[in-house]
Amino acid sequence: MKLTFLGADREVTGSCTLLETGGHKLLIDCGMEQGKDTYENADLPCAPGEIDAVLLTHAHIDHSGRIPYLYKNGYKGPIYSTDATMDLCGIMLEDSAHIQEQEAEWKNRKAQRSGRDLIEPDYTVEDALAVMAQFRAQPYGKRVPIVDGVKACFTDVGHLLGSASISLYVTENGSTETIVFSGDIGNLNQPLLRDPQYLTDADYVVMESTYAGRSHGPKPDYVGELTAILQRTFDRGGNVVIPSFAVGRTQEMLYFLRQIKEEGRIKHHDGFEVYVDSPLASKSTTIFRENYSECYDEEALALVRRGENPLQFPNLRISETKEDSVAINADPNPKVIISASGMCDAGRIRHHLKHNLWREECTILFVGYQAGGSLGRALLEGIDEVKLFGETVQVNAEIAQMSGMSGHADHEGLLRWIHSFAPKPGFVFVNHGEDAACADFAKALQLEGYAAEAPYNGSEYLLGGGQVHCVAPGNREKIAPKEPGASTAPEGYKSRRAAAAYERLVNMGKRLMVVIEHNRGGANKDLARFASQIASLCDKWDR
Repeated sequence: MKLTFLGADREVTGSCTLLETGGHKLLIDCGMEQGKDTYENADLPCAPGEIDAVLLTHAHIDHSGRIPYLYKNGYKGPIYSTDATMDLCGIMLEDSAHIQEQEAEWKNRKAQRSGRDLIEPDYTVEDALAVMAQFRAQPYGKRVPIVDGVKACFTDVGHLLGSASISLYVTENGSTETIVFSGDIGNLNQPLLRDPQYLTDADYVVMESTYAGRSHGPKPDYVGELTAILQRTFDRGGNVVIPSFAVGRTQEMLYFLRQIKEEGRIKHHDGFEVYVDSPLASKSTTIFRENYSECYDEEALALVRRGENPLQFPNLRISETKEDSVAINADPNPKVIISASGMCDAGRIRHHLKHNLWREECTILFVGYQAGGSLGRALLEGIDEVKLFGETVQVNAEIAQMSGMSGHADHEGLLRWIHSFAPKPGFVFVNHGEDAACADFAKALQLEGYAAEAPYNGSEYLLGGGQVHCVAPGNREKIAPKEPGASTAPEGYKSRRAAAAYERLVNMGKRLMVVIEHNRGGANKDLARFASQIASLCDKWDR
C-alpha cells in the first residue's frame, strides 16, 4: 500500500491523507487550511472522481471542509463517519459554503470595479447540501467493509462529539496489516465528552501532534476560574466576550455556565444574561443534545437521567438574526457574549470586539487554540491596537485565557495514546502540528525506540510487511513571509482561483474515464448510445 500526505503535515490544519491499495484510492479526511500557512499543501494526485471512498475522523472544518469541493469536482463515492460527525457536517459544511459565497461575492464586486478576473467559491451551499447524501454513518467499535480488501473501525477519541480514530485493516497478497489514523486526540477530563478510548493494535500509525512539547498542567478548576473572571468583570460593569468555536467549545462553556448559575456562584449580579451569538452554535448545540447517548461522559449522562438539560439554564439568549446581534451591545448591563469565530478572524465576534476591546471594564476571554497569524493569537501576545472594519480600535480590555482549556491531548496525553499500542507499531508518522512540534515529537518517539518520522506535504511512502520506504520527500520549502502590506494570498492564488472552472472541467473529464471503465462489458447497445452521447457533447464544444 501507498500513503501520500497531502495536508496538515508540519502544519496544524488542512488534514488530508491518501491511501492506495489493491487498485483502490481512499482519502482519510479532506480538510481546509486555516490561519497561517507554513508549507504549500500538495495537490490531490488524482481526480476526485477516481477516489473510491472518503473516511472522516471528525467534523471540524480543518478535517472536513474540502469534502464539498470533491463533490463539485466529480466525487460521487461514499463518505464514512460516525453518526454525530455526519450530523455536525450537515450544518458546518453549509456554513462554510455560505461564508465562501459571501467572500467571493465581495471580492468579485471589487474585481469588477478594477477590471480584474472574477473568482468562484471552492463550493456553494448547493454543493454542501448535496454531498450529505453520500455520508454513511457508522457506529463506534464495529468493523465495516469499505472496498475489497479494506475494513474500517471507528473508535471514540474524545476530541469532539462523534470524533474518532480510524483503524483500517488492509489485506494485500493474503496478509492483513492495520494502519491507524489517530484523528485529533482528545484531552482528559473535559466536560460532556468521554475520555479518549485507547487502541492496542497497529502495524502503522498516523498521529497528530498539535500540543506536542506542551503541557496543560494539572486539571484546572474550570468552573472556579470562569467564576472569578465573570465576578471581577461584572463588578467593573463590563462584558465578558468569549471568542469560541461554534461546535464543541461553545457547548463546553454552556455546560460550565449552567453549573455556575445553578450553584449561585456569581454574587450581586443575579440573573446575568448569556448570549450565544452564532446561528451555527445554536444548531450544533441541538445536535449535542440529540447525540448524548453515544458520546456523553457519565457526569453529563447523570444530568440527562435526572431530566436536566446540561446545556440549558435561565437567561440563556440565542441570537439568530443580525438585528439580534446588534442589539446585544446596545444593552448596558454586564453580560456574557459567546460568539464565533474562535480565532477572531471572521464572523460576528469581530463586531463584539469592536464594541468591547476599547473598554477597560470588559474582558476578552480566550478558551481555545489560537493559531499563529490569527487575530486571537495577536491579542494574547499583547498587541496594543487592532484594525476592525477599517477602524483602529485600542486594546484596553482585560485579555484572559482559560488555562488547560483544550480539546487536544497535551504532550503527556499524546504519549499515553501511543504507549497504549502493544507491541509498538512498526512505524509512526507524526502530522497535524506546527513544524517544530512535529519534528521534535518524532525525535522524542525515536528516543523511545519507535521508528518515527514527520512527513512533509507531498511525501509518499510505500508500506508492506512491516517495512516503510519513502519514495517522494515532499515539499520542504517554506512559504516566504510577506512584506508588510503585501497580499496574504499564496503565489499563484489568483490564477488558481480564476482557473477553478477549467480545473473542474478537467476533473470531470477524468471522472468520465472512470465511468467508461465501469461500463466495460456492458451491452453493446448501451455502450453505443453512451459513445454517441459523448460524441455529441464533443461536437458541441470542439471549437
